[in-house]
Amino acid sequence: MDMATSTSLLAMMLVFMWELDNLSSLPLSVEKADEDVIVSSPKGAFTAGFSPVGENAYCFAIWFSQPQKTVVWMANRDQPVNGKRSTLSLLKTGNLVLSDAGQFQVWSTNTLSSDPLQLHLFDNGNLVLRLQNNKSSVLWQSFDFPTDTLLPAQLLTRFTKLVSSRSEGNHSSGFYKLFFDNDNVFRLLYEGPQVSSVYWPDPWLVSNNVGSGNGRSTYNSSRFAVLDELGKFGASDHFSYKTIDYGLLLQRRLTLDHDGNVRVYSRGNGEENWSITGQFKSQPCFIHGICGPNSICAYEQAIGRKCTCLEGYSWIDSQDWTLGCKPNFQPTCDNKTEYRFVSYKEVDFYGYDYGSSFSNYTYKQCEDLCLSLCECMGFQYSFAAVNGLFWCYPKTQLLNGHHSPGFTGQIFLRLPKNNVQENHIQNNGGLVCSRNAEKLLQRPYVKGKENGSVKFMLWFAIGLGGFEVVCIFMVWFFLFRSSNRLVSVDQQGYVLAAATGFRRYTYSELKQATKGFSEEIGRGAGGTVYKGVLSDNRVAAIKKLHEFADQGESEFLTEVSIIGRLNHMNLIGMWGFCVEGKHRMLVYEYMENGSLAHNLPSNSLDWSKRYNIAVGMARGLAYLHEECLEWILHCDIKPQNILLDSDYQPKVADFGLSKPLNRNNPNNSSFSRIRGTRGYMAPEWVFNMQITSKVDVYSYGIVVLEMITGRSPMMGIQVTESHNERLATWVREKRRNAPQGARWVEQIVDPTLGSDYNVKQMEILAKVALECVEEEKDVRPSMSQVVERLQSHEHDS
Repeated sequence: MDMATSTSLLAMMLVFMWELDNLSSLPLSVEKADEDVIVSSPKGAFTAGFSPVGENAYCFAIWFSQPQKTVVWMANRDQPVNGKRSTLSLLKTGNLVLSDAGQFQVWSTNTLSSDPLQLHLFDNGNLVLRLQNNKSSVLWQSFDFPTDTLLPAQLLTRFTKLVSSRSEGNHSSGFYKLFFDNDNVFRLLYEGPQVSSVYWPDPWLVSNNVGSGNGRSTYNSSRFAVLDELGKFGASDHFSYKTIDYGLLLQRRLTLDHDGNVRVYSRGNGEENWSITGQFKSQPCFIHGICGPNSICAYEQAIGRKCTCLEGYSWIDSQDWTLGCKPNFQPTCDNKTEYRFVSYKEVDFYGYDYGSSFSNYTYKQCEDLCLSLCECMGFQYSFAAVNGLFWCYPKTQLLNGHHSPGFTGQIFLRLPKNNVQENHIQNNGGLVCSRNAEKLLQRPYVKGKENGSVKFMLWFAIGLGGFEVVCIFMVWFFLFRSSNRLVSVDQQGYVLAAATGFRRYTYSELKQATKGFSEEIGRGAGGTVYKGVLSDNRVAAIKKLHEFADQGESEFLTEVSIIGRLNHMNLIGMWGFCVEGKHRMLVYEYMENGSLAHNLPSNSLDWSKRYNIAVGMARGLAYLHEECLEWILHCDIKPQNILLDSDYQPKVADFGLSKPLNRNNPNNSSFSRIRGTRGYMAPEWVFNMQITSKVDVYSYGIVVLEMITGRSPMMGIQVTESHNERLATWVREKRRNAPQGARWVEQIVDPTLGSDYNVKQMEILAKVALECVEEEKDVRPSMSQVVERLQSHEHDS
């Protein structure tokens, strides 16, 4: 029997045993990856199995079988397994598990079933784990967990996204994401090591003017995108795209490539090479982060994309353009260094302007402005023919640089005068865009070279340690054998700490950190907050919870685990927890500027800060309501729960132990008691109506009105009143009774602002706030709609 026949029979036997037997008795071994496949689709278009991704590194993957292997999905792209003793197994519990070197579980389907299961690979490339006796009952499928590729008929939804690979030869997660944002728009995001930004679609194309052909609609809630077999791609925000070979039945795939561009590839059956038949971005240099900071991207038809460092800068890593360039000088703010400016024509650096643009500035005024700003790295100076004005854009960071022939503006790079050295603009010679070389993975469980004396000492230490352990155990046994219940470390807490990155603190550690809970910085119905300094010198806010003191440890840890799955720039960050005896405490990052309630009476919040706080609050709540893995109702939005960091960026606090919603039926939430703070509570609480996310929308509206007017919603409230509406009613009356043509917001604005505010922003913010505090909950907007409206006015002048 020849090798080909033997391999074929072995593959057929594996498929047969997979479908008829439990794989825990026959795991698929990575050591036979070159000859074993887990399963092929019925017509052989796709194959699933172990695919090499580096030296001694494998991923469980799905690929186009013939004639050229093209991977379309990976289970463990960020944690490849060893080429020895790694296995894929179907456990008796119904969980499909991938283990690394027989020691660590790196991936699983997280499924549970006592019935016989079957793993089937369809001809569309979808790998499905289903019941053997009920093939329509799907427990898990690869189409629900895409990596960087979308196949025809595979839906991309609000819960899924494409993430690019790191480079052409590195399949781990890269810097680019294709996803539905919280305003329902389909977007491309660059999420680099230091900064992140959306680069597609262009902001001016996101409008409700769908009839223009370019506009995107934010008024949809389905959030799906799909590529069909004929080559048409469509999304629920009205974006659509047809490939140049539209109408032909071909093999197709849509891939978010490592350079941040989305491309549709096609090929005929039996053909070896793929053809690019469509791409989202026609200008590759307009993709953010493509060349890294302090560099310029240029595109030449003959050689493609080329990255060059600015003068005075050199490559951080000559093998990886995406890391960009570093200065060959030491940036200073000593007011003694003299500077010069180097000009670059037809070059633009998108974003990261200081403040806003400065119109009708002379070149000298723009240069002087940049010199007066410590953080100014250069400025763009351009002439706008539309209004006949010169515009000045000081740059705090030099990111997303690109050369655009015909661009009328110039960039003027700020450099120290003593940095007159050889021009450091570097060309394409000798550089590569990505690392394609395979790299040996460092594995902690792989043995190194043995040394005889070291080995002897190691065994001696192990023997001595073992003897001590036996002695300690015997003492422990005789001292505590009469005890029926031994105090043990709660494994759930340590699993939680490992999964979330939280640290589990002891009560004595936190008592020492707070100097005996001596410096109180906040107090509420749920608990008291103290300032503390942790053992690693981080300043923290430590909250002692009151209402959870009688809660069981397991229940408390379950609720804390919800926080571990929340991650947003406008939510307070949690570092750890304490659950010990009756003590229930949470350890948060410390906010230097305290709460919004603390800052409102002072003069520290100008209009720009207040508007940014309103937008940030809305973003954080939109994430809680619609975007995080667990849908959360905050139930107590008030100025005391909005914290401000050193830059006055808002962070919503006290959200962690609020009310989770049932994802499958979010309208059927139930509450055993009224939650919230008087003055900020929605009428649903008082009239025992159904509680939904709109209670948070109402409270948000009250907080915004308080920021605008400087008036507390509790002012003038009688104790006998059951519901507060005075602040909202007062604002509505001012709006209704304002003389025609007058700016009604002038009658409600906080006197501490004077006339120093943006009238357009003030009007839109006040209107949105009034919509949020409507009596009828269904009339109120969602928080994602609030974000959309406020963001569209962020740059109004």
